[in-house]
Amino acid sequence: MKVLIIGGGASGMMAALVAAQDANNRVTLLERQARVGRKLLATGNGRCNLSNLAADETHYYGASAFVKPALARFPVQRTLDFFRALGLLTTAQADGRVYPLSDQANSVVDVLRFALAARGADVQCGCEVRAVRKKARGWQAECTDGRSFFGDRLIVAAGGCAGRKLGGTEDGYRILQALGHSCTALRPSLTQIRTEPEFVRALKGVRADAALELKIAGRRTAHGAGEVQFTEYGVSGPAAFELSRAVSTGAGEMVLLLDLLRGLDRAAVLEILRARRAQFPQMAAEELLAGMLHSRLGKTIVKRAGLDAASALEALTDAELDAAAAQVKCFALPVVGVMGMDGAQVTAGGIRTAEFDPVTLESRLAPGVFATGEVLDVDGECGGFNLQWAWSSGYVAGKLGKREEEV
Repeated sequence: MKVLIIGGGASGMMAALVAAQDANNRVTLLERQARVGRKLLATGNGRCNLSNLAADETHYYGASAFVKPALARFPVQRTLDFFRALGLLTTAQADGRVYPLSDQANSVVDVLRFALAARGADVQCGCEVRAVRKKARGWQAECTDGRSFFGDRLIVAAGGCAGRKLGGTEDGYRILQALGHSCTALRPSLTQIRTEPEFVRALKGVRADAALELKIAGRRTAHGAGEVQFTEYGVSGPAAFELSRAVSTGAGEMVLLLDLLRGLDRAAVLEILRARRAQFPQMAAEELLAGMLHSRLGKTIVKRAGLDAASALEALTDAELDAAAAQVKCFALPVVGVMGMDGAQVTAGGIRTAEFDPVTLESRLAPGVFATGEVLDVDGECGGFNLQWAWSSGYVAGKLGKREEEV
């Protein structure tokens, strides 16, 4: 059987490897870029957070229940065993995030490339698919350079449109829509949150540990905690990425609230500030939070609280200290949106999953066609969940409709 796969990312390479395990299959993988796995190389800041020990349907958005059968057929431990058999050693952090032991994303891409070659998969790079046409017994992919490829079975693993500079594309949506499928709205996820620039510009590059809360139209919509990084346009970092989906898909006035000393309540912060005033009465007010927060962040808090930065601490009233404590515990940033698809790690939205069998990932509308990964309306939280979905969905699609491994 000829198996044609469009997309040489994580799920496409996994699907190709699984399909190639059957000696009766001849696998052709088409990748529009000059090499496979380019987007994979950039994940985890070049370290490749390839999975998470906690991966289950509760960590996914879109049609989250849809992921359950694939994750059951090819769960995390089986994924790690699969990679170990290819020669990749991995390590798990305390928070469940899994990385290659080498701490290099190219280790993941390399073992996949070597395995594809060893199993005889025909990998065609620089091959952008312009159209897919139904033939009498299969599918014909026509490329922009004039080449065409046939498959008795077709797997669309073209990914999403996030991260365009690394290869994000709408090709997969276009191909599947031409075959009769429908697509939800597409929005950026796991990306920087854009805020009013008044206070963040002075903090560009500053990192802080914080608890975050997103309010939309006055209602608490999402929350999280962890490292944030201030940028020229807003807030970045893992904790901000987690809330970016809610910003991207939400509507109404939004505000991001940061608790910059999440281990202390407001009363405890106030007592610390009183103690500082008693111990250093001649210290300038702008240094009120020195030793507690990054210097620039501390000075910004003092300014935001309305204190005279040049005043001596002994001149500050309890009410002024409490105003500073309030800002530490609730640093409010009006939200104006998120960065676009170019800067996003994942696409929220995609081809409607109701149009596919969740056990086999075969199309209900075009039998013989399968879809994997980000092209479907599934996106996960930050921390390796999206790559686990890529591996699991790629594995299931690579089985080409076989159900003998149902759990």
